[in-house]
Amino acid sequence: MERSLRQIDPSVHLTSEATLEVMGELVSPKQLKKVLVPLGKREIRVRKLTLVIVVLICIAMNLFTEEAIEDVLVKLMQGPRFLRPEDDIVTASKGAICQRRRQLGVAPMVSLFHEVCQPLATPDTPGAYLFGLRVVAIDGTKEDIADTPGNAHYFGRPASGRGDGAFPQVLGVYLCECGTHAICDAGFWPCQKSENPCGRRMLRSVGPDMLVLWDCGFHSFDMCQICLEKQGAQFLSRLPAKVKPIFQRRLRDGSYLAYIRPSDPKRRKLEKFLVRVIEYKLDDPGRPGHGERRRLITSFWDEIAYPAKALACAYHQRWEIEITIDEMDTHQRQPKKPLRSRTPWGVLQEAYGLLIAHYCVRKVMHDAALQAGLAPDRLSFIKSVRILRSAVFEFQIVDKTQQALLHQQLLKDIARNILPERANRSNPRVVKRKMSGFNKKRDKHRSWPQPTKSFAEAVVMLI
Repeated sequence: MERSLRQIDPSVHLTSEATLEVMGELVSPKQLKKVLVPLGKREIRVRKLTLVIVVLICIAMNLFTEEAIEDVLVKLMQGPRFLRPEDDIVTASKGAICQRRRQLGVAPMVSLFHEVCQPLATPDTPGAYLFGLRVVAIDGTKEDIADTPGNAHYFGRPASGRGDGAFPQVLGVYLCECGTHAICDAGFWPCQKSENPCGRRMLRSVGPDMLVLWDCGFHSFDMCQICLEKQGAQFLSRLPAKVKPIFQRRLRDGSYLAYIRPSDPKRRKLEKFLVRVIEYKLDDPGRPGHGERRRLITSFWDEIAYPAKALACAYHQRWEIEITIDEMDTHQRQPKKPLRSRTPWGVLQEAYGLLIAHYCVRKVMHDAALQAGLAPDRLSFIKSVRILRSAVFEFQIVDKTQQALLHQQLLKDIARNILPERANRSNPRVVKRKMSGFNKKRDKHRSWPQPTKSFAEAVVMLI
């Protein structure tokens, strides 16, 4: 069947046709207005930059990460301008985009994230459930952001014995669905903030149908208690070496029941929480931590229904959230590049836009995987991103009656990029280049004196 071009109503403003339909209904104009209107983000007249387009820019800038922000708008307008060549409309400038982003604020991006970014897995999704529960994980990371006084003041800089870090950083803590790599909740804080209370914040989005994984950096009495007793979710986490649980009873599979207590001395005398402790080690010299004693705690007390070895192997799925973070940092964004926004509100706006864009990519990949009968993590993320980037223009110009066929073709294209089975390997956590021969940038270098003459005027010939 031949493709038909979309017919645009001449009475409709051209900017209304700028869409990201390739991402599906999650970021459709209807969905965006549903978020904007309750927040009082209304417009009296249609301008070059409607608030809907500004939201789309905040998402698309995290899809076309190598493009300047004004060129991202050109990408969004490419289809409408192609269909209506007689309307020689010049897209808005960088300054106008910045002004409208400020008017949009952060709240709409946060609301849109919580509205659309929900767990994706279904009972038919391979590898997404364990013991009938949806497997999710909590972890955090620090992202470099633009080096401006505002960002440094609000988010802070990392510090070490060698001085302050090169860039300000923002701490992001995520709740990720392990089977689909969909980030279902997130929060952002100054980089010096402890991850532990931020991780407890993520428990607001877990429920009785979930098994929650976290590493020893997030361990606390309250984390375990809130997860099980308040949210009704089961948990499986690693226990820090300094924590000494109070032994109660050995189980038949070698694990044992024990009590943990709060770190607060006043609460330690009054409160305790029963957990099951699983101890194991890795008998493989080629793996990190070979021979080290490892301890997990879980709310699964029944050793028959939930064998200790199965739980020790299941905890390894926590690494899926590390892979998810790498997808955003290395493949979706430009590697080793800080977020581009130069103000704190812009950083938060961009960060939530990044998560929404990643979720939309993962949603399309999940649909493609289900249609092909594959696990979502068997499909290539970077190739899926490239396919979606290329398809933005096609979805903008094709007739709406043919979009379903185009979407099916898109899913087939993505499903063809199957990754090989993961190799049984490990790599050291090291960097190849750490030191630099250049002097460290300091405060005196931020106000460096500028030339007062042209180069030709400064040249003095010597005789």
